Amino acid sequence: MRTQANAVVIGGGVMGASIAYHLAAAGVRDVVLVERDELASGSTSKAAGGVRAQFSDALNVQLGARSLEAFGRFHHEIGHDIGLHRVGYLFLLSTPEDVASFEAGARLQNSLGVPSRMLTPKEARKLSPLITTDGLLAAAFSPDDGHCTPEAVVHGYASAARALGARVLRHTEVTGITVRGDTIRAVETTLGTIFTDTVVCAAGAWSRAIGRMVGVDLPVEPLRRQIAVTEPVQGLPPGLPMTIDFSSTLYFHREGPGLLLGMSDPDERPGFATDTHDRWIPRLAAAMEHRAPALLDLRRTGGWAGLYEVTPDHNALIGEATSVSRFLYATGFSGHGFLQGPAVGEVVRDLCLGRVPFVDVSPLNAGRFAADAPRPEANCV
Repeated sequence: MRTQANAVVIGGGVMGASIAYHLAAAGVRDVVLVERDELASGSTSKAAGGVRAQFSDALNVQLGARSLEAFGRFHHEIGHDIGLHRVGYLFLLSTPEDVASFEAGARLQNSLGVPSRMLTPKEARKLSPLITTDGLLAAAFSPDDGHCTPEAVVHGYASAARALGARVLRHTEVTGITVRGDTIRAVETTLGTIFTDTVVCAAGAWSRAIGRMVGVDLPVEPLRRQIAVTEPVQGLPPGLPMTIDFSSTLYFHREGPGLLLGMSDPDERPGFATDTHDRWIPRLAAAMEHRAPALLDLRRTGGWAGLYEVTPDHNALIGEATSVSRFLYATGFSGHGFLQGPAVGEVVRDLCLGRVPFVDVSPLNAGRFAADAPRPEANCV
C-alpha cells in the first residue's frame, strides 16, 4: 500500500476514534486511523467505563463536563447506544485532608457549572447501601456523572468517521515515521507507506515508542490494573452510583445484574503485562471488609486486566510537538482517558486545524516536565 492522507491518527481506542471522527466531521479529507489490533482492543476495552467531571484540576473538570454532554447526546448524534447510566459518582472520604480537598474541588466544579456537592455519611449510605459508614467523615457526589460501555463509544465514533470518509486500518502496525528536517513526510506501517505531514499519537500506553520515532519524549508508563465482575446481586438499587472509597481506591458500580469492582495495587510495577493474578485479592478483600463487607459474600464470575497510561503527575499529555512539525499527541491520561475522549477529540481537531479550542490545554503539553512545571491531578483512583 502507498497512499496519501491529510492526517494519520495512531491508536484505535476511544481517543483515536474520537479524534478521527471530529476531524472527518470538520471536513478534513483523507483521515486515516491506524490500529495494530482490533478497535478498542487496548486500554479502552479494559476500562471500568466511568464518566465524570469531579476533578481537582480545572482543565479536567472542563474536559470531563464537555465529554458528559457528548455522551448524553451520543445516541442521537452518532447513532449508537452506549449504555449510558447517569447515576452519579460518589467519593467516600475518611480523612480531614481528603474532605478539605474535595470541598475545594466542589467549589471549583460548581464555578464551572458542575452540580457536585458534599454529603454526610448517612446521605452517602442512602445512595450506596452496600457501604458501611464506619470512619467516614463525608462524601462528594455529582448526579451528572455515571458510567457507560467503552467499546460502544469507540465503534460508534469509528462507524461515524467511516461514514464521513475516514479510513480505518485494523491489524496495521506503525513501524516508523519518516521525518525530513523538522517535517513529517510519511508513516510507515506493516501494510505500506502513508504519505502525510500530520500525525496524531493516541496510542495510549504505547505512546512513548511512537514519540521516539520523531524524537519526542512522551513520558508515559504502562501500569496494569485489574477488574473483577461478580455474580448477580439481589436488591441492587437501579440508581446505584459509581462508588469509590477514596483512601483505599476500592470502587464498584452495577454491571448488568452484578457488580464491576476494582482498586489500585501499590505493589504493581510498570510494564505491559495484562495477565490476571490473585496477588491483589487480599488487599481487595481487606478494603471490602472495611468499607463494603457485603461484597465479600459475592462470587467472582469474571474479570480482566488492562493498562493505565501513567505520567509523572497523573495528568494527560495533550498538544503539539515543537521540535518536529505537525506531530500532535493525546495520551497519558492516567485512568481518566475514556471519560475525556469526546472533548479531547474536539481539542485535537482544533489544534490540527489551527483553531482555538474551547479550553486552553497548553499547560498539558509534554514539555512541562522538562520545564519543571508539572500539573498534578489529585482525584485519580
